Amino acid sequence: MNAIRILITGFGPFPGAPFNPTQALVRRLAVLRRPALADVTRIAHVFPVSYSAVDRELPQLLAEHRPDALLMFGLAARTPFIRVESRARNAVTMLWPDAEHTSVRRAAIVRGAEAQPLGPHSATLLRAARRHGLDVRASRDAGRYLCNYLSWRGIEATRAPQGPALAAFVHVPLVAHDTASHRMTMPQLVAAGEALLRETVRLARARRTR
Repeated sequence: MNAIRILITGFGPFPGAPFNPTQALVRRLAVLRRPALADVTRIAHVFPVSYSAVDRELPQLLAEHRPDALLMFGLAARTPFIRVESRARNAVTMLWPDAEHTSVRRAAIVRGAEAQPLGPHSATLLRAARRHGLDVRASRDAGRYLCNYLSWRGIEATRAPQGPALAAFVHVPLVAHDTASHRMTMPQLVAAGEALLRETVRLARARRTR
């Protein structure tokens, strides 16, 4: 059997957030040396924070790597905890331009569509991340910016022929740059990310055997 393939994505900086911890997070998860991940192909990708980049690069990544699952991370700078998203809203902000200064001219991703669930595996991932004792919470609101937009496109990918079996989106907080801060540290974030990655691998393997 071919190795399980997981596409792990983050985002670059964007207006108001010159540092995005998901860049470092996805790269660290891609190179973790763990026996449980030894036979897992991990593809790390950092999207520019632009709608056109997501629409251009996600299909290219899916066609090239044929991942079994998508594990997507984004920054929620005003939230001090990790949020495991359970759905994508059919909404796009018309107020904030993306990093390419593109302003959206419509308020919905797909006209007339309802919100799309990421799936019951969101609850499983939530439990896995909580085992590290960190503040991890469920969320039904991925916003109206690029994180929500990528979540929507990821869900669409799972419904395409030969698409990934599952997609997950996780919002992370800003991290501490020194031990005196009350924020989550980067090692803690990586530990939570590893738990999410391991659970994603387990779920992907289970889907293959069905």
